[in-house]
Amino acid sequence: MTGQAAWRSNARCASITGSLATTFFSEELEDMAVAKRICAERPVMADCLEGALDRYEPYGVWGGQLFLNGKVLTKKRRRGRPPKAVRPEEDFPLVPIPERLLPLLRIA
Repeated sequence: MTGQAAWRSNARCASITGSLATTFFSEELEDMAVAKRICAERPVMADCLEGALDRYEPYGVWGGQLFLNGKVLTKKRRRGRPPKAVRPEEDFPLVPIPERLLPLLRIA
């Protein structure tokens, strides 16, 4: 295996049985945080992120980053007034972006 097939075989999301897919493409902040944590632990995270940046992925969690309209979101919160204290489910893990991918980054 080479290229896309090689890294995808080592991706946790590649073993999607149905319920995990909804985690990576959910509108719920709790699910997004779980997906980011899953990605952060994978050795193929940078390859996944690079592919998502190349493809301008429209939404979802890719390579530990949250995408919307082909751009990486730095923050995401619920609609309406922000709470006075951060809710635990809204405390997204910070997943570092590899240096080699910084020039490709589009931030919303």
